Amino acid sequence: MHSPLRQRLTAALLAFGPFGILLVALLDSLVIPLPAGVDVLVLTIAVEYVNDPQRAYFAAFMAVIGSTAGNIALFLAARHGTRWLIKDVTPSPRAQKFHDWFHRYGLLTVFVPCVTPVIPFPLKVFVVSAGALRTPLSKFILVVVTARILRYFGEAWLGLNLGPHAEAFLRRNAWSLLGAALAMAMIFYVAIRWNERRRESVM
Repeated sequence: MHSPLRQRLTAALLAFGPFGILLVALLDSLVIPLPAGVDVLVLTIAVEYVNDPQRAYFAAFMAVIGSTAGNIALFLAARHGTRWLIKDVTPSPRAQKFHDWFHRYGLLTVFVPCVTPVIPFPLKVFVVSAGALRTPLSKFILVVVTARILRYFGEAWLGLNLGPHAEAFLRRNAWSLLGAALAMAMIFYVAIRWNERRRESVM
């Protein structure tokens, strides 16, 4: 996380402030995976501007916008067969497993990797599955925006309150955060299934 290359890249992007985060979030979600890159930038800006919370939260907002835009573009590319955008998501037994999971759990498979920092998940595969299976765009956007708001605004809040210790806190509690995300997703899943069964019984 603290390699000289990462430090130089972070410094260059910080020069553009929140708009640099917008670009990184867009590229990360669309074509160039940058594991934890957006998270580190949001935390760094929050730590640097601890006396200016509005700037930290604006950076989080830009991260949400950039990430949502990139995921929507990838989603639409999968739906309309734009292969050049999804060429790195190659078919494989593992990808097929994700595809099967999506069939069963739907957009919850997008929510968990979208909301969970630190532990990397193959979000692109789930986004492509959502597009290829013609998931309603409005529902997809709602899930991505909700997850990204929780993630990036949460990181901005941590950076403002924990300062330089925020990143270590995330790493220390990575599995706890994953557990919380999974629990939240399962609650949503059970609620959705219960609502579907209730509607079926009424019909």
